[in-house]
Amino acid sequence: MTSTVNIGELKNHLSEFLERVESGEEVIVCKRNVPFATITSIPQRKNRSQPGWAKSSLRILKPIDGPAIPECDWNMLNDDQG
Repeated sequence: MTSTVNIGELKNHLSEFLERVESGEEVIVCKRNVPFATITSIPQRKNRSQPGWAKSSLRILKPIDGPAIPECDWNMLNDDQG
């Protein structure tokens, strides 16, 4: 749900609008009936000790279709450097 409010009304009823935002509503702030900002809640921090906490947080920007480094540099990965 979304609410639209002018600055004066927002100043007079700030606590009420912040409660709405806390409950998941988005507030669009207007200056003379022209929207210029939005107020939204910050996503809650995930419990990192819970398995799967990072699910859906990874974005792959390019297809992974080969090795990350060129094949000619693979020898640097060997531990037996003399």
